[in-house]
Parts: sequence; structure tokens; C-alpha cells
Amino acid sequence: MTINKISNGSTLTLVVEGRLETITAPELEAVVKNEIDGVTELIFDFANLDYISSAGLRVLLSAQKKMMVQGSMKVINSNDIVTEIFSVTGFDDILTLE
Repeated sequence: MTINKISNGSTLTLVVEGRLETITAPELEAVVKNEIDGVTELIFDFANLDYISSAGLRVLLSAQKKMMVQGSMKVINSNDIVTEIFSVTGFDDILTLE
């Protein structure tokens, strides 16, 4: 998994590529934790994310809780597989998906 950070003022976009699962989720969690201060809009770009596991969903849920206090969060460009995982788990009701 690779994570590219794009900062534009108080907006942070995290472009995540590969597989977000048990082994890689702590890396994303650390990036979110270390980069989120002062961010009012957090965007996860999943255009090149192949798969997300429950560990990855937990990272998104944690980020969503933090961003509800300080701004907004959305997930963009999810492929059909990731979108289906969001749907089956009910995360499509929790997250803002575009």
C-alpha cells in the first residue's frame, strides 16, 4: 500500500493505493493521526485502492469521528469492489461517498 498526501490549505487529501487490510491499516492510521491537526476537510481518494478489510474500515470510522468534531470527511473514487464492501457493511450510511 502507498499513501500520497496532498495538502491544500486546511484540506488534506490522502491518495491510498493497493490493499488496506490488517497489515497496512496501522500505516494509514498513523498518517491520519499525525496529519489531521488543523485539517477541516479530509478526503480519502481510493481510485487505486483494490481492497479494504475490517481493519481499514476501522481506520475510516476513527477518522470520521475525529472529523465530525473539526470539519468534514469524504471518500472519493472508490471502485466497485470497495463500494460493495461499504454497502454490505453499512458504511455507505456512515461515510460521505462520492
